[in-house]
Amino acid sequence: MTTAKRFPDRDDVATVRAATDEVEAGGELDEMRRLAGRVMARREMGKLVFLDLVDRSGRIQLMCDTGRTGELDVRLGDIVGVAGRPAKSRRGEPSLAVDSLEVLARNRSPLPDTFHGLTDQETRYRKRYLDLLVNEDARELALLRARIVTAIRRYLDEQGFVEVETPVLQPRYGGAFAHPFVTHSNELEADLYLRIATELYLKRLIVGGLERVYEIGKDFRNESISYKHQPEFTMLEWYEAYADYRDTMARIEELLERVALEVLGTTAVTFRGNEVDLKAPWKRISFVDALEERELWTRDSNELRAWLEERAVDTTADKDWAQLVDHAFGHFVEPSLVEPTIVYGHPVELSPFARLMDDDQGLTERFEYFAAGMELGNAYSEINDPDEQQRRFDEQSEHVEGVRGDPDYVEALSYGMPPTGGLGLGIDRLVMLLSGRETIRDVILFPALRPDGA
Repeated sequence: MTTAKRFPDRDDVATVRAATDEVEAGGELDEMRRLAGRVMARREMGKLVFLDLVDRSGRIQLMCDTGRTGELDVRLGDIVGVAGRPAKSRRGEPSLAVDSLEVLARNRSPLPDTFHGLTDQETRYRKRYLDLLVNEDARELALLRARIVTAIRRYLDEQGFVEVETPVLQPRYGGAFAHPFVTHSNELEADLYLRIATELYLKRLIVGGLERVYEIGKDFRNESISYKHQPEFTMLEWYEAYADYRDTMARIEELLERVALEVLGTTAVTFRGNEVDLKAPWKRISFVDALEERELWTRDSNELRAWLEERAVDTTADKDWAQLVDHAFGHFVEPSLVEPTIVYGHPVELSPFARLMDDDQGLTERFEYFAAGMELGNAYSEINDPDEQQRRFDEQSEHVEGVRGDPDYVEALSYGMPPTGGLGLGIDRLVMLLSGRETIRDVILFPALRPDGA
């Protein structure tokens, strides 16, 4: 069977459904429309054949009088193109009264249960094409994600930011505490790393005078997988010259409120059983105060380790004070931050790229922001002194999980970088929050999985 190579001049299903609003039950309009999509149901009543046609915008009934169309050789899952008139069935169902139908692609495999949809989660992740094919909610989620990213871009573009692209393959990895994926270039005869962050390249562009830049792209970390972690994930990072971390706090509050309103029509969302309102302003609390409230703030490593172990926290993997205090915060504070909250003033040991606070040289102008007990992102007043940045690199290299140095980045700073506020936002986690999905694998179309059968 030879099928058509194209089917031009088609409408989407939603448009044709809307056109039937003015049609009485049993009537049809005197105008021709063309639709294309997948046949997901078939019912026969004498010479009438009813098909359910699905495209990206929705579902509509096709009323096929075989006196008009001829006999139909159509199977469940076939992709068809039809021409006909917007109509309503006698029961008032929005329909297309079909004059002609052609098969554009044959389905040669049995479909999952088209009534209940594809319900096995493992299959949904491994065969996302089937998930999208039979589950309307999966298609809606994919489109919601696209709208969220579009809304973020629109906001930043309107604010004068320039979208840029930076290398995925990097000779040095930096910008975060993380284990990288390593690959090798035969031509360059060098190992390269899949980036763990876009930060250091974006700040080079601030040095170069672009002033406001952002990138939405993939980062890669060779680490754990959980309900909120994947080794390949999507991040937004932006950098704004002549701004500091407080300016950045206000901007992220504004962006998240605006994105929620644009894509959902409300700032109120439900995630993991928590009612959350993203309307600005958010609650703000210092990192030290958050731990002091739980009697967990101390600069003494032995004391902090003892306090954690008294509370049945396993600290064997924590090699120094920085890891202990980060563990304390993640275990006791983060899960309690249900209300949208900005936590600021992190210890310098945890913040290799953030400027020091004026009133406490042990703390930095850094913040993380949380909602429903989940971190959404991280931001700094960026270090712009090359000597200070080199000193931080040197200090961090002494830690077990320290950030690697980057001489070229330090050299870039030596040419002068204006005061800058920078921020990272986890796109996958934001989609989880706005959609109410409780695992990151739901919001990534093709999540990383163990080999089938492993």
